[in-house]
Amino acid sequence: MKPARVLIVGSSAAVRRRLAEALASDPGIELMGAVADWPVTARRIGDEVPDAIVLGTGGRHMDGLALLRQTMARRPIPVLVCSRLAGNGAESALKALELGAVGVIALPESGVGAFLRQSRHGLCLAAKAAAAAGPRPGRIEKPCLSGGAAAGAGRVVLVGASTGGPEALGVALKALPAGSPGLLIVQHMPAPLTAAFARHLDGQCAIAVKEAEDGDPVLPGRALLAPGNRHLLLRHSGGRYYAELRIGGPRCRYRPSVDVLFRSGARCAGPNAVGVLLTGMGSDGARGLLCLKQAGASTIVQDEATSAAFAMPRAAMKLGAAARMHPIGGIAPAILEACQ
Repeated sequence: MKPARVLIVGSSAAVRRRLAEALASDPGIELMGAVADWPVTARRIGDEVPDAIVLGTGGRHMDGLALLRQTMARRPIPVLVCSRLAGNGAESALKALELGAVGVIALPESGVGAFLRQSRHGLCLAAKAAAAAGPRPGRIEKPCLSGGAAAGAGRVVLVGASTGGPEALGVALKALPAGSPGLLIVQHMPAPLTAAFARHLDGQCAIAVKEAEDGDPVLPGRALLAPGNRHLLLRHSGGRYYAELRIGGPRCRYRPSVDVLFRSGARCAGPNAVGVLLTGMGSDGARGLLCLKQAGASTIVQDEATSAAFAMPRAAMKLGAAARMHPIGGIAPAILEACQ
């Protein structure tokens, strides 16, 4: 397999150097260079197209979002954003995802070099996932829903996503009507981003979306998003479902972990649950989805053609955990059908 060709872009020479050191350590990555601004980036892309761009906080002539917008307009290339998320950084990172970035890595306010050395493995995995995603112009079709409201009593929908998930979740959640069953969602995302991401979805969807708090009831027409760095579990008490947050250790290197959510749903909801595993790298959620299926739940995965990264759905398919597979435009109708 050919190594993924990656170009680094960013205004900070120190950050570019640290990113280059981390990425160059992986034999599966061919580093094409590290440049400071859009004009140089445009020339490099014109000469040789990278498989992915790792974008820092911006260049001297344009901020990072403008550079991303230019890149996507001229020649769509998967972009992984590395950004400090303090201040308005979280909103900027969400905007980057809207513009087409496949993922965001949160950089600390200080000690970036030490952070990148410690996170080298995860950074390389993310860069290779971005490269594997490839440009897919128009890959997400508009969903077609039949009229009518959704859920049967006691139904709960559990959703997991990683690389490419923000875009996929936007498509799926926007297609759900206001009377849909309650949802719990794990999206692999840095802690400073999840509240802003929930607010963004809330403004776009007919259902309400909020960052989950411990003890939140699971209600029809509302989705609860796992906070960054906290596991989200489903709890049953007094005939109702509630969200439970825990610190715990990472599972499959992630916190929050999709497996943790799915296993909790298998325990306390069983056949009343619907498990949905969307785009993502790695295998988080695959074993949990199998637990849900064995408990009688309906299980759905996103197909390869519309996934930015098919590794998580593929892992579930290999285990026999997925009863159904749909393009992202078919996920919402499949959820509603499973809940009838």
